[in-house]
Amino acid sequence: MRYLAAALAAVAVIASGCGDKPDKTALPRPGLENGRLVFPEGSQQLAAFVTEPVRAGAPLVVQLPGRLVWNEERTVRLFPSFAGRVTAILAKPGDIVTAGQTLALIASPDFGQAQADARRAQSEFTLAQKNLARQRELYAGGVAPMKDVIASEADFSRAENELQRANSRVRLYGGAVESVTQSFALRSPIAGTVIERNINPGQELRTDLQLSNMPAMFVVTDPARLWVNLEATERDLAFLKRGQVMRLRTSAWPEAAFAATIEAISDFIDPATRTLRARGAVDNRDRRLKGEMYVTAEFESASPAKVQVPSKAVFLFEDKHYVFIQVEPRQFRRVEVKISGEYGGMIGVLEGLQAGQKVVTDGNLFLLRIHRQLQTGAPV
Repeated sequence: MRYLAAALAAVAVIASGCGDKPDKTALPRPGLENGRLVFPEGSQQLAAFVTEPVRAGAPLVVQLPGRLVWNEERTVRLFPSFAGRVTAILAKPGDIVTAGQTLALIASPDFGQAQADARRAQSEFTLAQKNLARQRELYAGGVAPMKDVIASEADFSRAENELQRANSRVRLYGGAVESVTQSFALRSPIAGTVIERNINPGQELRTDLQLSNMPAMFVVTDPARLWVNLEATERDLAFLKRGQVMRLRTSAWPEAAFAATIEAISDFIDPATRTLRARGAVDNRDRRLKGEMYVTAEFESASPAKVQVPSKAVFLFEDKHYVFIQVEPRQFRRVEVKISGEYGGMIGVLEGLQAGQKVVTDGNLFLLRIHRQLQTGAPV
């Protein structure tokens, strides 16, 4: 064993003495020439690189997630105008109602008091009218003084105003002033569809509970035109504007596109989600779209970039964006670029590239590593 160890040591010394001779089996290595990364012919490393041509700039297809909601300009939420008890429910969710149609009947002493006030105002008006006529006759006959006529005219004016006020209050809620029934008819002020009902027969209603987030008794909406709430990021803000026409797509109708228009854009960004709210409107007369349905809004917008490249071609290095372009079949050069935004897997390039050039899309980080090693003199 001692002789074997000595022999191995001798072989090692001989091998170390031959280290200065070139190794004919070593693979050819790339080099850096005038800022270009040059690979020798036959280099197996070239197989790791994939290139694609720089494309001319095209309109950006912006896609935003959204949710359909009821159009608040065509939606009413009905709360109790008077305290009372529900005696009958005449409409249920899903029913199509007309403007003025009765949804429920409520027995309300408060409404009966309003009817009684109107009846009393009518009686006082009639009395004041007769008294004024009588005073005028007496004054014409020289029996009553002028001051009594003036006082009667004032009483008549007050009674007339009170009658108008009392009648208007009863008619405002659709009631009749001819009798005191205490039956208040809850009517829909618009034509549409009942989408919520939150009362039951015999339920006691109180007007003061409206301040405690009590749900509306009925919610009626016209679903022929819906709103769409969109979630946008800060980078989308440059493409959003009022009147922007867009297409809505949903999984319920994958082959259909529904035209919508942006009507409002929020003036602030949510600090928690860093998103911006935008609202649009969509025609839904065929009733294919439903409230609370998720949609994707997409629209085309002009790109400020003259050319565009695949997103994976661009990499960030030392706070700057770069790409590798193929100058010759085995030569690559790193180029700094100024980008404008990413959409649909493509990045717009404002400066640094021209259409027709080839950029490396796969293997660019490997190229960056070799480039840095050659710059620093580290072994490749």
